[in-house]
Amino acid sequence: MSAQPQPLSLLGVMMCAAVPAAAVVLGGVVAVVRTPGPKVQSAVQHIAAGVLFAALATELLPDVIHRRLPWVTFGGFALGVVAMLLLKALAKRLEEREEPGEETPQSGLPTSLLLASALDISLDGLLIGVSFAAGERQGLLITIAMTLEVLFLGVATAAAMRGPRAGRLVLATTISFAVLLTAGAGIGAYFLAAASPIVLDGVLSFGVAALLYLVTEELLTEAHEVDETPVLTSMFFVGFLALLTIEMMV
Repeated sequence: MSAQPQPLSLLGVMMCAAVPAAAVVLGGVVAVVRTPGPKVQSAVQHIAAGVLFAALATELLPDVIHRRLPWVTFGGFALGVVAMLLLKALAKRLEEREEPGEETPQSGLPTSLLLASALDISLDGLLIGVSFAAGERQGLLITIAMTLEVLFLGVATAAAMRGPRAGRLVLATTISFAVLLTAGAGIGAYFLAAASPIVLDGVLSFGVAALLYLVTEELLTEAHEVDETPVLTSMFFVGFLALLTIEMMV
């Protein structure tokens, strides 16, 4: 009788989640010193999209398919789509409320972006925890993918802040994001470590929908705001192949 692999401990999950948590702070600090140009940001977004897509295609989706719970998968996936659309609608409404006034740019504190980013990074942390609940291998690959994604989130946050205290605001904001991410990972890992196959399948399906939305409607959409070049386009496939190679070597 072969022993089943033991899930990673909660402490181990938190230590892994500390890597993307540090990445979001690093992205903000680096952007304060020198904000990367549009082409560099687009390249990072392409790479992050490719890495996330590879993690979905090679780990999460096969795991969901092998459970053979189509109605649970349908329900979890539908909830994930609805949740992401509601998050987008909320962010858009907050942005529209801020547009008429001049106070927000002067204060250097874009509250709509911060709220949407806080919700986004909390969900990212939860997805890391959920992935570790499904298996250590899945969790590690999703953590690698999320590290690149939140690195850009830190850059975007810093780029949106202006004013004499921008440096302090960016540091405080990105540290808060790091706490939210690690808390989300801990919550996901703790409450789903011993979850039933039905619950885990539903949560994983929710995560698949959320990550697909992140790749297609956020990362790639923003990456394409810059004039596409063959080099930039190829970065998506570089990211995909990089994670695929890592998976074959692990």
